[in-house]
Amino acid sequence: EVQLQASGGGLVQPGRPLRLSCEASGFTFDDHAIGWFRQAPGKEREGLSCINNANGDTAYADSVKGRFTISRDYARNIVYLQMSRLEPEDTGVYYCAGGSPSTIWSMLTTATSYDYWGQGTQVTVSS
Repeated sequence: EVQLQASGGGLVQPGRPLRLSCEASGFTFDDHAIGWFRQAPGKEREGLSCINNANGDTAYADSVKGRFTISRDYARNIVYLQMSRLEPEDTGVYYCAGGSPSTIWSMLTTATSYDYWGQGTQVTVSS
């Protein structure tokens, strides 16, 4: 059974960091891409970052470039999203997704590029 478990969300003050984790099981981690998406209240789901575990390629949305970093732990089948200088606009439910690698642009922007989804973790940035 394929499972993606997103965790690490919470309430954080503006400017502070937070690290999200996406633990994968049930599929070959090294052959898949993992993407992070955000669903803010009243907005469409937005692709934030992705990593192609097959070759290490990464991509970031302009809204998070320079503030968020995606990384992987092959030994533990975990992909991290390290978020820094958080802003109230970063508030939302964060989802990780897994799927077969395609173009980096598709993996970054297109939710339908992914076959598997985690349950989401809430991030609230507020003072």
